[in-house]
Amino acid sequence: MSFVLEVFDAPINCKVAVPGSKSIANRALVCAALAGGGGSVTNVPDGDDSAAMVLGLRALGVDVVGVGDGEFRFDSALDMHSTRFVRVDAGLAGTTSRFLSALVALRAGATIIDGGAALRGRPMADLHDALTALGARVNPIATAGHLPVEVSAGAVRGGEIEIPGGVSSQFATALALIAPYLRGGLKLVVAGERVSDSYLEMTVEVMRDFGVDAAINDSAKGRVLTVPEGRYVARHYAVEPDASSASYPMALAAVCGGSVTIPNLTADSLQGDVAFADILEAMGCRVERGPTSMSVHRDPGHPLHGIDIDMVDVSDLVPTVAVVSVFAAEGSRIRGVGFIRAKESDRLGDLSRELSKTGASVVETEDGLIIQPTVLRGAHLETHHDHRLAMSFGVLAGRIAGISIDDPSVVSKSWPGFWSVREHMRTAGR
Repeated sequence: MSFVLEVFDAPINCKVAVPGSKSIANRALVCAALAGGGGSVTNVPDGDDSAAMVLGLRALGVDVVGVGDGEFRFDSALDMHSTRFVRVDAGLAGTTSRFLSALVALRAGATIIDGGAALRGRPMADLHDALTALGARVNPIATAGHLPVEVSAGAVRGGEIEIPGGVSSQFATALALIAPYLRGGLKLVVAGERVSDSYLEMTVEVMRDFGVDAAINDSAKGRVLTVPEGRYVARHYAVEPDASSASYPMALAAVCGGSVTIPNLTADSLQGDVAFADILEAMGCRVERGPTSMSVHRDPGHPLHGIDIDMVDVSDLVPTVAVVSVFAAEGSRIRGVGFIRAKESDRLGDLSRELSKTGASVVETEDGLIIQPTVLRGAHLETHHDHRLAMSFGVLAGRIAGISIDDPSVVSKSWPGFWSVREHMRTAGR
């Protein structure tokens, strides 16, 4: 069924409150589940990924109580001595499946982590191998290195291990989050090519907020995360707005002209994706970075510039940057992101093919995209079960009439209310 996206016929002028960061929320939820009773996490987004994390923790016996408006209270910790068998369905939530695969390695009882067909196809081998190296029992149910997988503590311990960094930073984060509860802590070397380093820094900051003195440094071997043995401390933790989600309203202001303000998002964000404002600034927008908000402005009479950018540390922004780039007066090149072919979709190939349907000149390279200015037209676009493609197509349709998509509900993964917010933005500038 086609979902027609209305074009914006006037410059934007509005404030947009975006959901809490699902990346920060899922890290904080794991820390709170290990810290135990007396803590809470607030401003948790209502998307599928965070919902899957909460349901997974409850399945594991953690007493997590939703008290409304994105607040979750923790009345108990994960029982690591429980021998109860548990099955957890992570749906399509990659972050949830990877974090919980590591978390259940602390449990005496066996846990099966599974997910939908698309999640079963995503790579997990580096994480499973690392857990095995730490002494956990890791048994694939079907295909090695993929879900479903059965995990239990076995003789899990700390120490020093090395993990490749070229597939996903979520593997290293999953290990770091459980590291305080390993005997002797953990020294984790992220070796070789690395992706999304900013997410590792986010992990360390969240862990510190929960009372564990984790550290991250560079060495000749690679990026080194050092986590001492210890315990998280229960606290009330507020999740900041999601910088990745903020990219879509910011991009609409860049593409359509006008102004958008994101309350409570600042340059001091823990999230690397806050750099999207810098990218738009380099492309010709004006950015205001205040103590309690961030705003993007573009005079519709001033053209957007092309950009040549390595996006290895901000890879979730690739679809948004690509869409803004098709409206630039000069060509653009996105580099360093070959690994995003293994995200919810093939975020290079699928994105390139869909944008080409609109007449966009997009060439897929080994590690990115080359985009040249051309005349664009309406088209029906497939979302490939990917929330980030769907929302970036919502930006594209801000200026190009006749854009429709399939499966608009896929945005529920991170921002269920996105289409309503987009419609508010469309009418607010009139």
